[in-house]
Amino acid sequence: MTSNDTRNHIIHTGADLIGHKGFGATGINAVLTAAGVPKGSFYHYFSSKHDFGLAVIDTFAEEYDAKLDRILNDTSRACVDRLRAYFDTGFETMTSCQYTRGCLIGNLGQELAGQNEAFRQRLDTVFASWEKRFEQCLRDAQQAGDIGADIDPADAASFLLSGWEGAILRSKVLKSTEPMERFVRVFFRQCLNIG
Repeated sequence: MTSNDTRNHIIHTGADLIGHKGFGATGINAVLTAAGVPKGSFYHYFSSKHDFGLAVIDTFAEEYDAKLDRILNDTSRACVDRLRAYFDTGFETMTSCQYTRGCLIGNLGQELAGQNEAFRQRLDTVFASWEKRFEQCLRDAQQAGDIGADIDPADAASFLLSGWEGAILRSKVLKSTEPMERFVRVFFRQCLNIG
């Protein structure tokens, strides 16, 4: 593996462990063992567990941003259908991990935002970026005449992000996509006035 491949391998291995156990319960040695790399490799790429955690957030956000852009900017679909496709990927992700992971950024936000200001700020930046993408998709839907002119895209995007993150958490607890499905129904019917 190249130097960059090794770094990315450590980050992805760590993200997987953090997704299952949480940041606090994931030790550096567990990450290195799972990644199959020596301790020196970790400190070659990261100055501390804190630095590693920020790298995990940044890498996940970069990859998720690309996924969001692919879905929300897909001009072969109507904007509202793009949102439905986004929600569908959430259902698939939740069922494929058997309700054990949820959203890595949401999980880290719950665990770390109250404990560490650097993590809180980085997580807030990620959430704000996602919200802006949803807002633009909703604005485009409005311009296309697919949703009403009375809908505030910024408010609807904020509601989408917060409500969806909460529904993901509830689905983890229930081990069912029912809370996510309910959120999607309410979002389209009550927020966007689409049956």
